[in-house]
Amino acid sequence: MKIREVSLETVCGITSKFPDNKYPEIAFAGKSNVGKSSLINALMNRKSLARTSASPGKTQTINYYNINNELYFVDLPGYGYAKVSKSEKEKWGKMVERYLNTSKQLRAVFLLIDIRHKPGENDINMYGWITKMGFEPIIIATKYDKIKRSMREKQLKLLAETLKVRPGTVLVPFSAVSKDGREEVYEKIDQILEDND
Repeated sequence: MKIREVSLETVCGITSKFPDNKYPEIAFAGKSNVGKSSLINALMNRKSLARTSASPGKTQTINYYNINNELYFVDLPGYGYAKVSKSEKEKWGKMVERYLNTSKQLRAVFLLIDIRHKPGENDINMYGWITKMGFEPIIIATKYDKIKRSMREKQLKLLAETLKVRPGTVLVPFSAVSKDGREEVYEKIDQILEDND
């Protein structure tokens, strides 16, 4: 995958009507501080098009990035952030559910999990929810550079076991710092686009 041009094309809030896009969509889901914006920026070769923030929970909208006029990266609001009110969380949850339920162009969901920690209840619920919607999430284990080499295999195994991933689930270790895993993610995206054709 060669990314030549990118632009933030549409931003949808809780009451917005979602765009009727003609290109395939790939959605990115994950906890508030899992490194979702960093992953999207690394994939797009941009420093800060997807807004990264020191305070988690900043993405409260669904953001559509047009890639090469051939597909969209769809950045979903981060979940599980403690400082947001329960009613606010529920609204975001409903918005994400509405997106997953109604997008005609959604082809794949990348679910980001921090490799350093055992997946939490929110991660487990999100994984179950995505599979219930009929998608096979591609798991991205973020912050790969932040754990010792000797711990990596153990943490990946813990992640797969805790989520009870289905056989054949793709699991990509990723680092926004070293760009480890970026080529694998590109390959998956190429495959999704090929399958779409």
